[in-house]
Amino acid sequence: MSTLKISDGVVKDEVLVLGLASTNSKGGIAIEAGDMALDTKTILAQLVDMGATGKADEITKLPGSNVRLMVFAGLGKKSATYTHETLRRAAGSASRALSGNSAATFSLPAKSLAEVAAVAEGAALGAYSFTEFRGSTKEDFKAPLKTITVHSKLASNPEAKASVVRAGIIAKYTYLVRDLINTPPSHLTPDSFTKKMAAVVKTAGGAKAGLKIQVWDEKQLKAQGFGGIIGVGQGSANPPRLLHISYTPKGKAAKRYAFVGKGITFDTGGLALKPAAGMEAMKSDMSGAAAVSAAVVAIAELKLNVAIECWAPLAENMPSDTATRPSDIITIFGGKTVEVLNPDAEGRLVLADGLMKAQSSKNKLDGIIDVATLTGAQVIALGTRTSAVMTNNQGFSDSFLEVAAQCGEQFWPMPLPEELRASLDSPVADLANIGDRMGGMLVAGLFLKDFVNPELPWLHLDIAGPAYNEAKPHGYTPVGGTGIALRSLVTLAEQA
Repeated sequence: MSTLKISDGVVKDEVLVLGLASTNSKGGIAIEAGDMALDTKTILAQLVDMGATGKADEITKLPGSNVRLMVFAGLGKKSATYTHETLRRAAGSASRALSGNSAATFSLPAKSLAEVAAVAEGAALGAYSFTEFRGSTKEDFKAPLKTITVHSKLASNPEAKASVVRAGIIAKYTYLVRDLINTPPSHLTPDSFTKKMAAVVKTAGGAKAGLKIQVWDEKQLKAQGFGGIIGVGQGSANPPRLLHISYTPKGKAAKRYAFVGKGITFDTGGLALKPAAGMEAMKSDMSGAAAVSAAVVAIAELKLNVAIECWAPLAENMPSDTATRPSDIITIFGGKTVEVLNPDAEGRLVLADGLMKAQSSKNKLDGIIDVATLTGAQVIALGTRTSAVMTNNQGFSDSFLEVAAQCGEQFWPMPLPEELRASLDSPVADLANIGDRMGGMLVAGLFLKDFVNPELPWLHLDIAGPAYNEAKPHGYTPVGGTGIALRSLVTLAEQA
């Protein structure tokens, strides 16, 4: 992980990162150097010769006079002020392009504390790689930046320093989410997931930091009636688990939230076997569990005055002679029965257990949020970069969407039409696990809504597309696990 710093001193690093913006439709460009004083005339001529346009995600490199290398990150159209996400993505693009270099100073047009924080966060998020399972080819991959310095006149401001520290914490736990997602199912099972998180909690300070961890094994799950988790996991040689991580701040908590994350460590579809093409991406079906588990530890490290109950139902959905069959009926924690018409609609089954267990706590909750790579319909509706939000409380949803926009995580509100609920009716159980195919993302949300107290503010985040990037890297987003939802969950807790 890179070391993050802030400074307003003379740049001694070998690499200097600056902004480049487009000024008009005829190819005009302008250097955006932040608080750095530059003689731009000669440099601009060189950039024009290089064909630089300043468009977003564009990176142009030039040899420097006082530094070894100048890197220009595209900001898009020139503006008096740039959005935080524009700065975050530009810094991330530059950081990704600088793998193999030891250190870089980022001097982008960041005048406010929030803008400085955005540059630091983007640069740190972009300096990520996953090479754990490479052998003979590992040396072919250049290491990310070791040191990132944000150049700013605000360097002596304690709040600016704190914002850079926060950016480092956000990056560290986003890396954790990405690492968990990228780990192959041969090495990440429900049991090993819990062991990895136990080690993370211990490193973060454990009970001294207000963190506690508890794990239910398959025998306890069966004995206590967690039919969703057991039903999904019973076809696998790797038995299911339920992970609970709680954070209790010192003093009276301002709010208490429950986070519930879908943790299917690999999803074959069970007896409703998926096609082979693309099944390898199903190692990412535990992205929700990774996001909520890492978020609660990040909240603890930030010492936020918000109590969090995190629940991660974990299972591997496999076909075998013990797997759940279409038409089987299972009983969710709390007693509601579900007819399993499609074993590949498994995420909602484990989440139902998690949601019910989270609400059984003696502690009163101010809100509950589930995070899941739940439906392919989400990708069809919103694509691979925008996640969906469904809710039973408009005010809670509005607050979350405002926070997500501030973080640069793209979420979009989706409805829960009551007329679709009837499609989940079962002739033999309380409800079925699938309904109308059209509007499938909304039907899945309605299924989960059945397991939430109507009086409890609830958000359902379907992150199916954005959780795992199978296309090209962009901004601060790598190929593979992205870490979506962690930043919004942490910021929601901060603003509570």
